[in-house]
Amino acid sequence: MRDYEVTYVIDPTLEEEQVTTLIERFSNLVTSNGGTVAGIDRWEKRKLAYEINGKREGIYVVMTFRASPEAKAELDRMLRIAEGAIRHLIVRPEE
Repeated sequence: MRDYEVTYVIDPTLEEEQVTTLIERFSNLVTSNGGTVAGIDRWEKRKLAYEINGKREGIYVVMTFRASPEAKAELDRMLRIAEGAIRHLIVRPEE
């Protein structure tokens, strides 16, 4: 098990319920693969540095978690194909 931090940007045009469902889906994916979620920090709508998929704003979410490399790879795959997630980055925090 390793520690990771993922930052992802959610489409700001989604309804509040859809945003909450998306955040829960990603955290449940980690826990269902044997990992643990240490924290989820949701920022409100923020302006993006540049336009992504026609969007100038996004809802940022930062999740810290501990999981196997396989679970991290599955989360990465799900973030790539999920409707509503417009950008993401998974990193290992410095020790």
